[in-house]
Amino acid sequence: MIEKLLIAGNEIKPATSSVLQLELPPLYTNTPLTMPVHVIRGKYDGPRLFVSAAIHGDELNGIEIVRRLIKKVSVKRLAGTLIAVPAVNIYGMLQHSRYLPDRRDLNRCFPGSLRGSLAGRLAYLFMNEIVSKCTYGIDLHTAALNRNNLPQIRADLSDEKITELANAFGVPVIVNSKLRDGSLREAARVENVQVLVYEAGEAMRFSESGIKAGLTGILNVMRHVNMLPPLTKNSFIKSIPYVAQSSSWMRAPVSGIFRTKTRLGKEIKKDQVIGFIEDVCDYHNQEEVIASDDGIIIGQSDIPLVYEGDPLFHVAYFKNVKKVVQSLDDFDSEQTT
Repeated sequence: MIEKLLIAGNEIKPATSSVLQLELPPLYTNTPLTMPVHVIRGKYDGPRLFVSAAIHGDELNGIEIVRRLIKKVSVKRLAGTLIAVPAVNIYGMLQHSRYLPDRRDLNRCFPGSLRGSLAGRLAYLFMNEIVSKCTYGIDLHTAALNRNNLPQIRADLSDEKITELANAFGVPVIVNSKLRDGSLREAARVENVQVLVYEAGEAMRFSESGIKAGLTGILNVMRHVNMLPPLTKNSFIKSIPYVAQSSSWMRAPVSGIFRTKTRLGKEIKKDQVIGFIEDVCDYHNQEEVIASDDGIIIGQSDIPLVYEGDPLFHVAYFKNVKKVVQSLDDFDSEQTT
């Protein structure tokens, strides 16, 4: 017997597709506001997967990934239920802001509270109406404003099932990321819901390669948990995922005008000069930015104006950098074909 599914008082029947509107606190102009939720339920029972985007309101890649995902998934081919939320933080999206109007980061407010702050109430609604009713989750993010991220999965790899999902997603770089207080991942773990975080691109921009990789990755996970039929033998992903043993930000040694000599996904060597910071008044006076160790750049600043201590490059460290580079090359080829 297929288990009953209720979201916001609406029963979702098997072999149906629907769009629900979760009621939110109105804007201060008394304009009503809702959170759209797309629910696709297959004919047969199976896992329930939520896919969420724009928990940070200025991170737009995920909105497009969700749009394409909804068009791709058919009720007839689906076992289980897909719950896709294109914009969790509607308030931030409307204001082109990472944060909610109360300046809180929604991803530090879970599991939320029914009578708490605006952020707490939004987190509570999302946890109780969406997350707690699922088996798995994929939360879509980009880098913060004026930064750019290589497509990557972040997950707590102490959990074997999450490790399986991270490998199944199919991007070359997996960062072992511990749970943070107040995060969606932490709150979901308490509910026994296993969640991956996908990062790619930059805030307020679409990255076509990041969108394509994200869509493919979600479909890979759905096949892995038997929500979708497997691919044909000739269609398997060629790139191999590698786990970063650790990662760290390289920071500006001085203030000035920053010029990079490398880019996302590139290998760097210890003591390599990977950028310069020039004096804004004396262009003959420049400070070298020198790599502290061998690694791969998985994130970097896009803004040339830097203060001493600003983050410049997010570097991931691997046991075998050469193999990661080859996997990234294969991955780039896949995205352009």
